[in-house]
Amino acid sequence: MSLGFSVDELLPRARGGGQLKMGLVSLSEDEWLQRNPDLSARKAGFAAHPGGILLTREADAPGEELAQMLGLNGSLPEAAMAHHEDMCLLTRRADEDEYRLIGAAVAWPTDWHPKDKMGLPLSAMHAPIQGYAQQLASGVDHFMAKLKPGRIFGRCNWFITPTSDMRWIADSAPDVAFSHVTADNAGDTLFIRSERQTLRRLPETGAILFTIGVYVARLGSLMQSNVSILAAAMESLLQGEGDRRGAPHYAAALTGFAAQREGNAA
Repeated sequence: MSLGFSVDELLPRARGGGQLKMGLVSLSEDEWLQRNPDLSARKAGFAAHPGGILLTREADAPGEELAQMLGLNGSLPEAAMAHHEDMCLLTRRADEDEYRLIGAAVAWPTDWHPKDKMGLPLSAMHAPIQGYAQQLASGVDHFMAKLKPGRIFGRCNWFITPTSDMRWIADSAPDVAFSHVTADNAGDTLFIRSERQTLRRLPETGAILFTIGVYVARLGSLMQSNVSILAAAMESLLQGEGDRRGAPHYAAALTGFAAQREGNAA
């Protein structure tokens, strides 16, 4: 089973709460990037937030290699502007074990700014994620070191947000952002944000390209099976990353909505 290009397709394979795991699947070249992207939306996203593009000198050669591989002139920014996916480049220095972020072209971030992550190793980049160092860091480092050119791997996750905006920066406290959400209106006021992430190594420079395709859907628009998945995940989310994700302020509304909809369908 491969990864799709919508929230409904991604949710059954996506991680959102519970034990941290990479959850990778192998992708073919045809399954790598979304076809027929909305390039006007991409251009507008980058124009509105130029700080989403940040490059170090280490990104010059890998960025040019990436652009050439995609049949483009330019570097990392041109590659990201020509596709639905945001794109990041990572390399490992000769005297280090971890990969570092060396370039980012991110129009639609999920609550992060490239300026805060640039140059950091993976462990520091993921420090806010509860359990990353204990449960996932060594596995990620091993995977990155062994990734061979030509192979493409993907994974996905999900978040609950109070907005349908493609760019999501949580600039309000969760108790404020979700204060309007109830079981009766959650179908219209809660949005599911799923990131379709892929990893592949560039053959010439050896840098790793990390792509992030963002998909957003209103909770009430999802298939019933996916609403049930989200409701079932609330308990484990509250016991793990709930505070970071704001779950205490929407979990009851989401599970209440799911129960109402299931009852109406019966």
